Amino acid sequence: MLQGPRATRYVPQLYFTSIRVLCNANTSEHFNPKKDASFPEINLKTGEIEGLIGGFPPSNRTVLAFFAGGAHGLIRSTFLKHWKEKDEQLLVYETLPEGMPYPDMMKKSRYCICPSGWEVASPRIVEAIYAECVPVLISQHYVLPFSDVLDWNSFSVEVSVSDIPNLKKILLGIPEDRYLRLREGVKQVQRHFLVNDPPKRYDVFHMIIHSIWLRRLNVLVYS
Repeated sequence: MLQGPRATRYVPQLYFTSIRVLCNANTSEHFNPKKDASFPEINLKTGEIEGLIGGFPPSNRTVLAFFAGGAHGLIRSTFLKHWKEKDEQLLVYETLPEGMPYPDMMKKSRYCICPSGWEVASPRIVEAIYAECVPVLISQHYVLPFSDVLDWNSFSVEVSVSDIPNLKKILLGIPEDRYLRLREGVKQVQRHFLVNDPPKRYDVFHMIIHSIWLRRLNVLVYS
């Protein structure tokens, strides 16, 4: 919901005395990273993670980068204008061709492009991590989940909006040894984005509880 970070600003006592946990962690919409926690957007269509985890080894990842999604939001519209169905190594679609399953494409791609849409967050980030595909983040004003404790530079690539036209050059310029380290980093952080029932140690439930715990001293409590 676009208005998520703004919703409680109209009740100052609530806004200043609560820790908000939001997927739409947009600082331009009054998300406050000192006291609010960013939650990863996760799309589990069946409610299960079976079959979602893992992907091809690096030697079998034949696609440089992949994206499929609608042209909503300025960043994504700009991205699609530059790259939609224009390159054989950067496979970018608004609508996937028939016979090209979305999960399979992520699992055989080296990089998965995650541009912001109407919201700064995207479920593609977690989908990429599940598929062991290095996320390529294209966003503005987004506070990444669990960035207090996770070094996103060790398992993702951040590309500025102004560099969208140079995206292929940037990805091809990443040395093979760095790509392998990034992919290994993806595998290492995977457990922190898993949804388990019941929760398991270090999974997404425990990560968000830890994020809340870290912010407890930054909340103003009225007596």
